[in-house]
Amino acid sequence: MSFDGREPPPRSAGAESPSPQGGGSVVGLARALVRCASVTPADAGAQDVLAAALAGLGFTVHRLTFGAPPDGPIANLVATIGSGGPHFAFAGHTDVVPAGDRAAWSVDPFAGVVADGFLVGRGANDMKGALAAMVAAAGRHVARGAPGRLTFIITGDEEGPATFGTAAMLDWLAANDLVPDACLVGEPTSARVLGDMVKIGRRGSLNAWITVNGAQGHVAYPARADNPVTRLVAILAEVKARVLDSGNAWFEPSNLEVTDIEVGNAATNVIPARTQARLNIRFNDCHRGPDLEAWLRATVAAHAPSAEVLVRISGEAFLTEPGALSGLVAAAITQVTGLAPELSTSGGTSDARFLRRLCPVVEFGLPGATMHKVDEAVAVADLAALADVYDAVLARYFSRLSAGT
Repeated sequence: MSFDGREPPPRSAGAESPSPQGGGSVVGLARALVRCASVTPADAGAQDVLAAALAGLGFTVHRLTFGAPPDGPIANLVATIGSGGPHFAFAGHTDVVPAGDRAAWSVDPFAGVVADGFLVGRGANDMKGALAAMVAAAGRHVARGAPGRLTFIITGDEEGPATFGTAAMLDWLAANDLVPDACLVGEPTSARVLGDMVKIGRRGSLNAWITVNGAQGHVAYPARADNPVTRLVAILAEVKARVLDSGNAWFEPSNLEVTDIEVGNAATNVIPARTQARLNIRFNDCHRGPDLEAWLRATVAAHAPSAEVLVRISGEAFLTEPGALSGLVAAAITQVTGLAPELSTSGGTSDARFLRRLCPVVEFGLPGATMHKVDEAVAVADLAALADVYDAVLARYFSRLSAGT
């Protein structure tokens, strides 16, 4: 069995051994998390597993539940140890996307199988493996007795609407004096091999649903009808023709993509009464979501004044300027892997879009080639190395930044 098109890596000697600091082994904890079928909004015991591991290290664990059906309730977790400053946070999520066609998997997606040097299962890559690595690093940090505070900010609502997860925890963190000075999110940012990429920002995302109403009629008598498809086609042609920007030093160009067009007209000789389209805009920091929404609504109104437009902005573009935090994380990666990571803003959105309101935030984690795919997998050796990187981040942060260097 082989995954990602790579040869199975050599088995890491320390990856399966129990951690003397508590919390279990990296692979053992990752397997336990994968065995929880925590498909958003279900938790399926995933946060119980994580809470127990952190409590075993001496963390104070706060269980926070927000929301109601259909998008909730959502299980969230904040765990903290230490006091004063500096204050560093790990952030991530225990929820996963659906497994899809289980028959297409080579193993049970929620069995936590280790084969040929890989842990296979839904969430192994995105991002239960990273959570296990964070806990292992935290165990070493606690054993060092470093000053300051370390906090875990963990949601069960990252893969879904993200309404009752990290965003909902921000006020609670502020009210309980738990706003960190810096944060690392464990998303699978590495592109090909562990350590080749760190995310220092993300583009924003806007979804829009456009519904154009017309008047049904016979195709042979167009003057007696009002074809909404004609209006919708003109709207889509205009918005697609606009060049939003050319990108900048840290962001690729913004792009607008039409993701669905629906008419539902089974007859060949009838002009339909209604049509709908859906589109998405991934935008860089040349734009703000409300400005793009205003432009979109004005364009639609020019062609179809009575059209209905629903817009949802799931996040604004943001950038953590290269500096102390990204430099520290990059140095830790180089220390462990020998690689100099690329600083990037590519890819989709993540909960870093919320956390950046609190403090500087960067993202680093496993190679993401298999995330959300059948036979999602992570190399056991990468799990051990990621724990080493996270440990190096903590050692550098608490030793250097606490000393003011």
